[in-house]
Formats: sequence, structure tokens, C-alpha cells
Amino acid sequence: MLDIRGLHVTFLSTGKEAVRGVDLSMAHGQRLGLVGESGSGKTVTAMALSGLIERWNVNMTGQVLFEGRDLLACSRGQLRAVQGREIGVVFQEPMTSLNPLMKVGRQVEETLKIHTDLPPAERKHLALEAMEQVGLPDVAETYEKYPHQLSGGQRQRAVIASAMVIHPKLLICDEPTTALDVTVQAQILTLLRSMSEQFGVAILLISHDLSVVRRLCEDVAVMYKGQIVERGPTQRIFTAPQDDYTKRLIAAIPTRKRHE
Repeated sequence: MLDIRGLHVTFLSTGKEAVRGVDLSMAHGQRLGLVGESGSGKTVTAMALSGLIERWNVNMTGQVLFEGRDLLACSRGQLRAVQGREIGVVFQEPMTSLNPLMKVGRQVEETLKIHTDLPPAERKHLALEAMEQVGLPDVAETYEKYPHQLSGGQRQRAVIASAMVIHPKLLICDEPTTALDVTVQAQILTLLRSMSEQFGVAILLISHDLSVVRRLCEDVAVMYKGQIVERGPTQRIFTAPQDDYTKRLIAAIPTRKRHE
């Protein structure tokens, strides 16, 4: 489904090469964690493949093949046909993704409005269905609310509903639980796993937190200074890491001290 080959991304304003020859592939329905410290290039990689990076400010080489199409070679119009429809994105802070002046339900419908010819009544029905699937309470009432009237966890569920309402093939989640408390974080991770299993959507989870990735992903790719330094099944990465940087990441995971 996804095959990134030799991706290089250099910011023209600074001359910094943020991504340095990344190769990364994903199959349909796969849940892959892309981990690394801040500045490692993981978010830039995700933005390059989603088409959300500002092209005027970067030089990108290599290939980003999605269902056989090279997204780096696509025009802005061709990318818009893929964004939202086939590739959905969930960001860290839902308030930056949601329009504060638009009712939540209308925003969940937006992808359907852009990418389908469905009549308004059918769009609303599908939006309500998606909102119910992500566990939002009293969806008819929530549909009419504004983002500030929802809790942080409810806003993130609304963003996931908006991304999933059209059933994309790939969902990119960039630190989707960082701004949430641990209880809500666990609920969101459970929700993402359920949505992946129910609809067969592949998930690329971007995170600096290996413990979060471990709960959701089958495979992990570790990124350091713009390069993938290790990749493998999640269990193997945690129990037998090969790269020194991966070993340091795992050693830095907080552990509970037992009280005698």
C-alpha cells in the first residue's frame, strides 16, 4: 500500500536536511509506530507522505508510492483527491484541527462534502454514525455543539470521527494522545485499535513515547537524525533491540518502582 523510497526533505529557508534517505513500507491494515526524539524527522516524514508539507519551503527527492502513485509527483489538485479521502490525519491537539466557529457535526461531515456527491441528509446520517462509532455521547446533541463545549478526549474522538467517516486506507496519527490524561489516552488508543480492526485501515502512529506505540502497533520503526535506524516487530524491538539509539530509547521508558 505504502512504499517510501529514498526520501530526502531539506528546508530551503534553513538548509537543514530533516529527512535523510528514508525507506519505509506499510501493508493494508498494518499498524506501524514511527518513534524518535523531537527533531528526529518523524513528523516531517509523515507530512511529506500526507501532502501537508509546504512545498515552496522544501526540496523533496525520492518517491512516496501510495497505491502505486508517487505522491511527490502529484499536482496539488491530485493530492487533494487523496487527502482526507484515502489518507486521514489526526494531530496532537484537536483544537488546532477543529474550527472553533463551526459545529462539531458539520466538521465531521466536511470530508464527505468535499469528496462525495451525497445529499446533506445522507452526509449527516454517516456523520452521526461515525460519531457514535468513536464513542461520543448523545451524538444528536453533540452534533450541534461547538468544539469548546467538548472535553479534550471528546474533541479528539470528534477528530478521529472526521478522519474515519469516509473510511480512508491510511490514518496518520501524530502524537494523538500527548495532550490527554492517561485514562483518556488509554481510551483513545483502544479506539484506534478497534477502528483499525473493524475497517481494515492502516495506522501510522508518530510518537516519541515507545510505551504508547507498544499498546497499539504491531511493528516499530525507530528514527534518529532523519534516518530509520531500526525496524521490526514491536515485541522484538522491546525485548532485543539492535541499534544503540533504540536501546537508549527503551532504557528511558519510566518504570514503576516496587514498594516493599
